[in-house]
Amino acid sequence: MALFYRVQHMRDALAWEGEIPITSRYTVGIAGEQFFREIMEKSRFLGILCPECDITYVPPRLYCERCFAHLEEWVEVPHTGRVHTFTIVHVDLDGSPLPEPRVLAFVRLDGTDGGLVHYLGEVEPGEVCIGMCVEAVFKEKAERKGGVLDIAYFRPV
Repeated sequence: MALFYRVQHMRDALAWEGEIPITSRYTVGIAGEQFFREIMEKSRFLGILCPECDITYVPPRLYCERCFAHLEEWVEVPHTGRVHTFTIVHVDLDGSPLPEPRVLAFVRLDGTDGGLVHYLGEVEPGEVCIGMCVEAVFKEKAERKGGVLDIAYFRPV
């Protein structure tokens, strides 16, 4: 396969078989650390506002992707939002079948220009729809560890 191979049609897409020996370490960075700390300690979401572009980023970032301004204005954002898109998952990350299907959704948080990918709960897969209003359900404080899984799931409101 050439370095600049370009897929013209979906039927021509290739898959890499086997293992790719890659090691890396992911860190959430300064903005992500503050975001997850607020979830862990206070059960709330913070976004960061670009005053030039009037964009509220969630998850937050340190620079605006449109004007490249350094961002410093943290704002509390609602823990409610709408399902922007979703999928029904039948197998776990390791390829094993799930006992019951789970719904994974991109939830656009109210008043922001972003959102989170997370599970939906307290709803049957067949009842989920684009535009559905949802709210975050946080784990008990003692169970939180400072990551996205401190949110148990989003449920319909």
